[in-house]
Amino acid sequence: MRVLGVDPGSSATGYGLIEREGSRVRHLCHGVLRPPAGAELSVRLHFLHERLSAVLVETEPEVAVVERVFLAANPRSALVLGQARGAILAGLGQAGVRVAELAARQAKKAITGSGAADKEQMQMMVSRLLSLEKPPPTDAADALALALSYAQAGSLADLPIRGRRRNHRRAMTDALTRRLP
Repeated sequence: MRVLGVDPGSSATGYGLIEREGSRVRHLCHGVLRPPAGAELSVRLHFLHERLSAVLVETEPEVAVVERVFLAANPRSALVLGQARGAILAGLGQAGVRVAELAARQAKKAITGSGAADKEQMQMMVSRLLSLEKPPPTDAADALALALSYAQAGSLADLPIRGRRRNHRRAMTDALTRRLP
């Protein structure tokens, strides 16, 4: 299974592709899409859509895991992030790629053991788990963490949410943590 992780942002969108064969996971590629600084929002969104579409054609993932929106302190930032996610989701839909969503805290918990892990911890653990020579950029590391979390969860990631959402998240995080090497 080829899994593409996407960490959306209007100024930097990280992506990372892994492949899972049985219990083995290997790194295929990663990168950061950086729209032109200072460009109009519409130009940045178009850039993200086009560049991600090119990545999808090149990498052919079976599923993409996109970071779930969180509540930001600044409503404008949250709105712009939501628009960047929209451009990314539109590109994934256009390419016919199945989409899963995962909260950043869930990926952090699955990869580092702590839902409050910082960027450096994520970079180091992703590098270690994927045997990378050097840590990827922070946005790409976050994207790779999303992909790893989904790949390690296997069919658990596709289970429907029932009951209290908080308990489901805790159970999912616990299951993800137990399955990591």
